[in-house]
Amino acid sequence: MKAIVHYGKTGYEGLAYTDYPEPVLKAQEVKIRLKTAGLNHRDLFVLVRHQPDAPPIVIGSDGAGIIEEIGEGVTSFQKGDEVVVIPSLGWEKNTPAPPEGFEILGLPDDGTFAEFIVLPELNVAKKPAHLSWEEAGVLSLGAVTAYRALFTKGQIQEGDTVFIPGIGSGVAILLLKMAKAVGARVIVTSRYETKRQKALELGADLVLSSQEDWVEALKNETIDLVIDSVGAATFQKSLNVLKKGGRIVIFGASAGDSVDFNLRDFFYGQYQLLGSTMGSIEEFHDMLEFISKHDIAPMVDTTYPLEACVEAMRRLEEGEQFGKIAFTVS
Repeated sequence: MKAIVHYGKTGYEGLAYTDYPEPVLKAQEVKIRLKTAGLNHRDLFVLVRHQPDAPPIVIGSDGAGIIEEIGEGVTSFQKGDEVVVIPSLGWEKNTPAPPEGFEILGLPDDGTFAEFIVLPELNVAKKPAHLSWEEAGVLSLGAVTAYRALFTKGQIQEGDTVFIPGIGSGVAILLLKMAKAVGARVIVTSRYETKRQKALELGADLVLSSQEDWVEALKNETIDLVIDSVGAATFQKSLNVLKKGGRIVIFGASAGDSVDFNLRDFFYGQYQLLGSTMGSIEEFHDMLEFISKHDIAPMVDTTYPLEACVEAMRRLEEGEQFGKIAFTVS
């Protein structure tokens, strides 16, 4: 089969669109002919984390396709079913944190940037009928991340005001859509005027520039919940606008891992700082039910053929996209 494989060298130099052994089906597994896949920042990190002396690996965590074959003992699916991939490996039930041994599809196991993938029955779900193939292919990682951050960790309620720095990523857009679906007021930021305008079109109640004074701009707002994936560049600014006793959920650190903040101000303010990453298989199914009920779909920025993977990665790396980048596979 054809696949995007990383081996031999670190970074882009180790990437190749090439022939790769087709996966072998075992009991309790399903074989999927992938139609679409989705690109994530994680795929950029894998190019560095996957070492040159490690065995070749197919990258990619998001995907959707049609079941080609089912293994012995599979009861939930049959050949021809349209499905999406669940990339949470080894995290079945909703728990406060992932269990030991939790992994994300695409490293160390072969991922979705290929014509076929074999997965445990547990890691597959029926494709929501309202999603196109491109939307289904980019759904999984971002949507379960957004769902856990907003509901399991953030405990969002109708009428809350939610602040989301850095609108434009696939997760941030899903956070906006999910929050609006439960009746929240949503405020977002971006460096780019085009992204701020698109956020308004998607239902954001207020948009701010990343460069302006957020405290001054939000002096008449009560921010109940902050969902921040930017990291060092926005953490203190986000904390400064959060109401006393409010909740801030961190699920990423694209602008730096380390922050300094005043502990005395923090505990006097009774703030709640919550970490989140990905989500369990149980939460994935809850997310599918939620987006189907509210007719929510991920935003697809652009679609590339799989062999144009490097070009797509460059677009993501430069931050040009608004939404998710999809691949057509078959």
